[in-house]
Amino acid sequence: MQKKISNFIRVPLFFAAFVLLGLTFGYITFKLLSFSRTVDVPALTAMSLVEANEALNKAGLYLKIEGEDFDPNVAAGKILRQDVPAGNKVKEKRAIKVVISKGPKVYSLPVLVNETLGDAEGLLIQKGLRIGKIMNVHSDSVEKGKVVAQSPEPDEKLSGPITVLVSLGPHEVTYYCPDFLNKSIEEVKETAGKIGLTLEIKGIGDFVRAQRPKPGTLIKAGDKVYLETKEGNAQ
Repeated sequence: MQKKISNFIRVPLFFAAFVLLGLTFGYITFKLLSFSRTVDVPALTAMSLVEANEALNKAGLYLKIEGEDFDPNVAAGKILRQDVPAGNKVKEKRAIKVVISKGPKVYSLPVLVNETLGDAEGLLIQKGLRIGKIMNVHSDSVEKGKVVAQSPEPDEKLSGPITVLVSLGPHEVTYYCPDFLNKSIEEVKETAGKIGLTLEIKGIGDFVRAQRPKPGTLIKAGDKVYLETKEGNAQ
């Protein structure tokens, strides 16, 4: 009777042990398979943090912010780069490190207007900047070789190349040389002053007897006209 009872108890125990062993083996197998599972890393560049987090969650990964950096091509707050390139395979539940863009770096520009081109370049070099484009323009108010204008201006944010306009001095306007013959010196001086001519006068008379260059010759402001005078206005 005792033997029958012993056998009756032993069978359930063996069955329970078999079930427990099976469960243990299944659990270990599941864990091993889970640990070896790999997934594709999604492309995160230019995504917002919310978008990147959602993409990683779908892939069984999670997001880790490693830092921030300036970049003129990626908007502030967007993913600038990731430590594992898109398309690479990694184990599930791994962290993907990302760097967030701070947008373009903002510089404080010095005032370049009325500086020579060389001095303007020196001021920019001190700030780690350089001129991107130089344009030459005529100016009646700014000396030749000096900066007339700059872009961006000092109170604007720098997000591209720096452009400067450099003066070529005033426009050279040409004239036909007036006919000063037989004109009074007073009248000649008044006309010459209006068009910017320089006079060199020989003689002590009050009227012009001869001139060089001849009337009708092309001249420009700043040119010199040589005159000889005579007494009276005799032809």
